[in-house]
Amino acid sequence: MRGDREASLARFSVFALLAVMLPAAVVAVLGYVSLRQWQASAELLFREQSRAMAAMAAEKIRMVLGQREDEVVSRLRGLVERPGFRPEGLDRLLAAEALVEHLYLFDRRGRLLFPTADAGHRDAMLTAVPQEVSDAFWERGGRRSLVVDGRPILAVVLRPARGTPVLAAISWNLDVLRRDILPRTVGAVEGPSIVAVVDGDERPVYSRVPLAGADRVVTVTVGDELPAWRVALYQPAGMSPRAAARRQITLFSAAFGLLLVVIAAGLVATYRLVRGESQMARLKADFVANVSHDLKTPLSLIRMFAETLEMGRVADEGQRREYYRVVTRESERLSRLIDNVLDFSRIEGGRQTYAVAPTAVEPLVRDTVESFDYLLAQQGFDVRVEVAADLADVPLDAAAVGQALANLIDNAIKYSGETKSLAVDARIDGGYLTLTVTDQASRFLLLCEALESTREALAFTAFERLFAPFGAALAMRVRSHHERHGGLSRYEKLPLYLEWAGKESSAAEVARYCELFSAAVCQRVIDCEWVAGAREYLRANYPRQTFLLVTGTPQSEIARILGALGIAHWFREVHGAPVAKADAICSALARQPRAPAIFIAKRRANDGETSRHE
Repeated sequence: MRGDREASLARFSVFALLAVMLPAAVVAVLGYVSLRQWQASAELLFREQSRAMAAMAAEKIRMVLGQREDEVVSRLRGLVERPGFRPEGLDRLLAAEALVEHLYLFDRRGRLLFPTADAGHRDAMLTAVPQEVSDAFWERGGRRSLVVDGRPILAVVLRPARGTPVLAAISWNLDVLRRDILPRTVGAVEGPSIVAVVDGDERPVYSRVPLAGADRVVTVTVGDELPAWRVALYQPAGMSPRAAARRQITLFSAAFGLLLVVIAAGLVATYRLVRGESQMARLKADFVANVSHDLKTPLSLIRMFAETLEMGRVADEGQRREYYRVVTRESERLSRLIDNVLDFSRIEGGRQTYAVAPTAVEPLVRDTVESFDYLLAQQGFDVRVEVAADLADVPLDAAAVGQALANLIDNAIKYSGETKSLAVDARIDGGYLTLTVTDQASRFLLLCEALESTREALAFTAFERLFAPFGAALAMRVRSHHERHGGLSRYEKLPLYLEWAGKESSAAEVARYCELFSAAVCQRVIDCEWVAGAREYLRANYPRQTFLLVTGTPQSEIARILGALGIAHWFREVHGAPVAKADAICSALARQPRAPAIFIAKRRANDGETSRHE
């Protein structure tokens, strides 16, 4: 049955995982495909917008340069077509137009008319211009843009008032073009994009910012005015559409990954919760089954002895009294079993309370053992009870301790081996009342805190050291207060001690001192010596025995101590504050199907020596 439940839980967990992960995987694939499509669409749209921006910049360059060309050509035509024109008069035009770097005049046979050859202005590059001009262009006239040796040239056919047409070749000054025209056109474009002008060899001619690391998006030719030049649009590093899409994909992937982690964590938490609830339900069912079985024994005995007495089959008065005692003890045992069930319910619900009062130990122990006399005698147990002669009254809840002791004896009876031997021992050991129930199959240790316990020695030292920097008087005052108010928690004491020290007792400062106190106590416990043989016993027996650790130390601190010592795996269960020790003991014993070896740890450290009891 148990295997079927676990298999069903495993199948449900797998189904739940698939039910969540498969839709998540489909969503992930659809999201990735959508992002890729969005990336392609965004790149296409951005490229078209960039092309339009570059074309607009090229149009502005053509417009401004065209206006300057018109001005230069108009002045040149006015000089050449004027009656009495002489080529030497063009020097004034060159001096006035900074945009014109060189000006040459050729006749139809290609002879250089200006500048004159004896002026030393011959430019071998520009002498090739007449070869680029066809006869039809000479006849038709007008202007034409050429590229000669990588330089933009404007060729214009002019007709003087007298004589044959002449060809004017104008070379633009690139420095002036970069300085005056391009900043007013390309440099005026606003936005994160970078608009630049490159020549035929892809070398930057003009850019308002450096192009290092920028990604080119599109290029557009300037036009006939600068036929070898192009307007190029760049995006700064990391701002291209592809980079933006990549960031979106990364963001989506991170968000989806986080979602998957949350889903996985939720599934794990749900699985652990369901598994825990299933285990708890199984434990409760086993507990009810065990209790139901245990209820039959006292009921059967009560019925048997009651019927015997009712039928008058016992003639001896002494034997009748013995039967009455058996009925009384079995009814008490039945009440104790019912109380176990009720206590279990109250402990699980956190409603259990304890009435601690000074109690005589010997009557408690002997009365509990005597309640099992019939069962022990029936099964042939050799019973030995030892209670220390000088045992004083101990503050405890007599009902809870008696119930725990009865549970131990009952487990010993149930799971004892072939040798029927039971020993119950009560003594004070190191400030604790130690009740030991031993049979041949198991060993139980039940440690109850006695009135004379010195369990606070570690806390004394830790508090004194924390407040020693504020003076010996304050340290002694802290120790005295701690000794008188051992029941108060550190969270109640530290605000008061901080006020005595003249420090702020804010929540943050109290939390900081609580952490310092915790670290000091934990380190002292970790550093102290083991009781001889305890560590070896635990190490040798934890694989085949069940060890439970119940302590008043806060759960986080005992976990830190066990982790530092490397022995956490030795214990099946570890219970620390704020769970009450008595609650933890009763709850743990009630859950055990067999009699475990239970060690309730007590660590103590005095000023001169340290010791650890396991």
